[in-house]
Amino acid sequence: MRKHIFNAGPCKLPDATLKNTAAAVLEFGNTGQSIMEVSHRSADFQAVYDEAVALFKEVLNIPDNYHVLFLGGGASMQFCMIPYNFLKKKAGYVNTGTWSTAAIKEAKLWGEVQLVASSEADGFTYYPEFTIPSDIDYMHITSNNTIRGTEIFKDLDSPVPLIADMSSDICSRPVDVSKYAMIYGGCQKNLGPAGVTFVIIKDEFLKQVVADRPIPTMLKYQTHVDKGSMYNTPPCINIFGVKETLKWVKEMGGVKEMEKRAIERADAIYKELENSKMFRPVVKEGSRSRMNIPFLLREGYESLEKEFLDFCKTKNIVGVKGHRSVGGFRASTYNACTMEDVNALVSAMKEFEAAHK
Repeated sequence: MRKHIFNAGPCKLPDATLKNTAAAVLEFGNTGQSIMEVSHRSADFQAVYDEAVALFKEVLNIPDNYHVLFLGGGASMQFCMIPYNFLKKKAGYVNTGTWSTAAIKEAKLWGEVQLVASSEADGFTYYPEFTIPSDIDYMHITSNNTIRGTEIFKDLDSPVPLIADMSSDICSRPVDVSKYAMIYGGCQKNLGPAGVTFVIIKDEFLKQVVADRPIPTMLKYQTHVDKGSMYNTPPCINIFGVKETLKWVKEMGGVKEMEKRAIERADAIYKELENSKMFRPVVKEGSRSRMNIPFLLREGYESLEKEFLDFCKTKNIVGVKGHRSVGGFRASTYNACTMEDVNALVSAMKEFEAAHK
């Protein structure tokens, strides 16, 4: 029996992605080879890569003057690569949680970091307002915070190149890509299996690379642009999974439909949290993520945390344990999460609360 999966990543994937990728593992098309065996230099795999890029551009309406890359190393490698390539003197960062903190740490290796805004003093329970300075090399934000559960839903106007880590909300809403110099993220939330990273980067921004800094070949964006993400062997099966997921997004109605579903799922869970006498939301209204919903037990019920997690398992619900750094619970409701999954969780919360009145 398929579980109700709320894992933060690797996450639940569409059934079509699982079925088609599993079939390709046994035999990729009519090649007589597994997708894990086929040469990345072959015309067969090049077709997979090209389709994945084309679908990404279509689904997100990515302008022609942007390159799409599929790389290894995760978003964490991008924390290093971005300042290595583009931080000349000073860059601006917004600190909204664990991953932006990690990005800031890496950037400080290459130049000055201006902390433009932070919600750390309030436990990262909201997405801070800020004004983007005009005297920095670039501005970096994390649009959705997987651990803390805050999200920004607007595409900002910026006087400097704007970079966004969209690991956990990519393809969950329409995005005006033209407002960004670069968008990147791990694919293991909304796009496919873990092990591949997407980069959407503007042609003009590539020209702003630091000229007088030796940069290792593998850490240069231009290397991967010039070689079509195949300077070295790419994560082939992962890219195949991304392609299948993007096909599914398109068939379901695109990012507008994904946003509609995301709002419906999140509203149902937040409504229950607001009405519950046992559970409570963590994030302040206006900043609440549609993708990652952290919640806690209210005062007097704290000792029931493990019991609730065990109860969820009896209801075929998995992945609701909060991140180890913050505790509590978290429901990650990415694109492949269904209202059936959400309703199962809400029902479990109601039943558990009723049993402990």
